[in-house]
Amino acid sequence: MSAVRTRGRTDRVITDPAERRDAVLNTIRHARRRLTLSLFRCTDEGIVVEIGRAVDRGVHVDVLLTSRSKGRNKLRRLWEALGTTGAAIHSYTDPVVKYHAKYLVADDGPAVVASLNFTRKCFRSTIDALVITHDPAVVDGLRRLQAADSEGTPFPRNLPERLIIGPELARRQLTALIEGARSRIRLLDVKLSDPVLTKLLEARRREGITVDVYAAKQLNGLRSHGKLMLIDNRIAVIGSLALAALSLDFRREVALVVQDPTAVSAIARLFDSVAASESTPGATPAVSGRPLRRSPC
Repeated sequence: MSAVRTRGRTDRVITDPAERRDAVLNTIRHARRRLTLSLFRCTDEGIVVEIGRAVDRGVHVDVLLTSRSKGRNKLRRLWEALGTTGAAIHSYTDPVVKYHAKYLVADDGPAVVASLNFTRKCFRSTIDALVITHDPAVVDGLRRLQAADSEGTPFPRNLPERLIIGPELARRQLTALIEGARSRIRLLDVKLSDPVLTKLLEARRREGITVDVYAAKQLNGLRSHGKLMLIDNRIAVIGSLALAALSLDFRREVALVVQDPTAVSAIARLFDSVAASESTPGATPAVSGRPLRRSPC
């Protein structure tokens, strides 16, 4: 997909599994001075190898990891693997809350914000997306966020509105986006469960807004993992944020608002593909004209 430049910004959205991996690897490979990464899970050896090569060519690499997750052995192995690269490894300072955000920044850009983990599974067989952006405000915002979260300093002020950050800002920002929809809301979120936002989606539907929710665990032959929202086919939200209380109110999450038309169209095509697969016999339909709920799948 070609890059799209709008008011001095360049955004690119990638949904194809194999292309997602190439995008992450190429961003790391092109770093020349500084590389910042937030990793929740990473089982792809190629990513670790490229981080080591970046260090070898003189790039200062900072990696921020969660201090806790369900797979503690996986987290320990990731620490050990990254420890061989020479990168500076930081643990999220909150001993209880998960650091679930997935992003990286190379030099003064680009930045990558992803819904996927950097794992073999997410590079092969999940519905996910990532955004590559050269927006300097996003690049600066992610760097300041990572520094604050690594050092335990206060949450940074004046972050760009494009960055949706949980838990401090996410509920307000997502509520505003849903309230601002004019005709249609499409949502891919297997963890949809927040009662307040679910009621808001139901209220918008009663007001005449089409609300399509895809919450099955398997869609279009792939595992549904990404947290994606599309408003009126003109605004996309891509990142780690689920519409669930734990994600909205307790975890560090990051998503990015995308409005560049061609970039947004990539997410629209993904939703169209999912909708087409849902129309086949035996598929679980999207929630469009009945009370919203998670799929039982």
